[in-house]
Amino acid sequence: MKYILAMKKNLTFLLVAALSATALAEEAESEAIVEIVQPSTLDELLKNIEDRRVVESKEHAARERRFAQDKANQAKMLKDAQAEKAREERRSDRLETTFEENEIRIGDMTEQLDKRLGSLRELFGVLQQVAGDTRGLFEGSVISSQYPNRGEFLSELAKKMGTSTQLASIDEMEELWEHLQREIIESGKVSKYQGTITKLSGEKVTTDIVRVGSFALLGDDEYLQWNVDTQTIAELPSQPDGRFTGTAEDLLGASPGEVTEFYVDPTRGSLLSLLIQAPSFGERVGTVMGGLLDSGYFLPFSDGQGGVIGAIIIIVGIIALAIAIYRLYDLQYVIGRKVNAQMANPGAPTRDNPLGRVLSVYEENKEVDLETLELKMGEAILSETPDINKYISFIQVISVVAPLAGLLGTVIGMIETFQAITLFGTGDPKTMAGGISTALMTTVLGICVAIPTTLLHSVVQQMARGILHKIEEQSAGLIAEHAEKAGQPLG
Repeated sequence: MKYILAMKKNLTFLLVAALSATALAEEAESEAIVEIVQPSTLDELLKNIEDRRVVESKEHAARERRFAQDKANQAKMLKDAQAEKAREERRSDRLETTFEENEIRIGDMTEQLDKRLGSLRELFGVLQQVAGDTRGLFEGSVISSQYPNRGEFLSELAKKMGTSTQLASIDEMEELWEHLQREIIESGKVSKYQGTITKLSGEKVTTDIVRVGSFALLGDDEYLQWNVDTQTIAELPSQPDGRFTGTAEDLLGASPGEVTEFYVDPTRGSLLSLLIQAPSFGERVGTVMGGLLDSGYFLPFSDGQGGVIGAIIIIVGIIALAIAIYRLYDLQYVIGRKVNAQMANPGAPTRDNPLGRVLSVYEENKEVDLETLELKMGEAILSETPDINKYISFIQVISVVAPLAGLLGTVIGMIETFQAITLFGTGDPKTMAGGISTALMTTVLGICVAIPTTLLHSVVQQMARGILHKIEEQSAGLIAEHAEKAGQPLG
């Protein structure tokens, strides 16, 4: 209809334009005939007027003839234009009828297509949805590390079916089914293949990779990570606890057909990422000590979870442990052996052990009276006691101070927690995690230092008392022997 109306307007415009062009041509012709001559005398002026009258009469007559002729032409042109308009109107009516018939035919054919498609339309809709969902599943699956570029076919299939003019073919539907079937089969297999690992330094290394179903990737006795964004295998920033990596080593070392235990992540990486974020006790201690070594100060502000108090507890715990080991070795293998050897040969005292020095005092004072001998022997024993009990009291102090320091760290951590609550509220638990971590970690460190130092103090003190008991026993025996020889009663 719009095309037909435009044709009518164009015909009317052409008719008007033709009439206007004819009038303009006549005016131009009449102007070209008239010529003005400038007279110089009155006779010439009179002659011009007479000539002009004759010319104008002729011109008027010619113009009348042209007007009559043009009128007939314009009537013919108008008649032709009206006839053309009538033809176009009839053509427009025919086109309108054809257009309406085509619309009815298209509606009938669309209805017929819908009836013939039936459940196939629903099938193709489901197929398109499955293709899109499966593409996301394949990109996040570790199986794609062994079978790459599986998502490209699914992307093209989903894009193709997104248009209303194209449908999936039988081959494409069978290929989609094959991909899904392979995913199901491979998710229950343990496979070994060559793959490229992206190290933390950015280096790419090609090595053997073991895939445990669709749950985990292993390489060189460690867990690996499937990077969904880059579709590459990446090295983890850190490994989980030894109980997890131990099963990974067992699996990598197992022979074909052997059954072994292995920890799998049913969330396909989420739990593993949380496990590697949680620092172990060794990592916490290492963080504290690393802060101490890097800072250059004796008591720095450590970035460990125990903070400064945790660093102090670890330092004094290490010192107490070193002293306890030193004293155990000294009392057991140095002083203890020499004292035992001296007890086996009391008649030949040597001054390289406490018992020998006490016996030397007796040998040097055999002629004195009993009371003087008792005093000199007691003095010798008292002079040996500090060396035997050296540093034992420090171990005891550490065993008492460590849990108190842990309690102090707990109080400091709770203060930090309440300060965070005051500033940021309780909406985000992460703001309180630092203070709570300090509180709990210092308590753990204090108890871990107190328990072994208390046990070591008890053992070391018992060994020192045993040596002193042997010295006192030998000294009392010599004094008794001396009293018998002198015939004096023991006082």
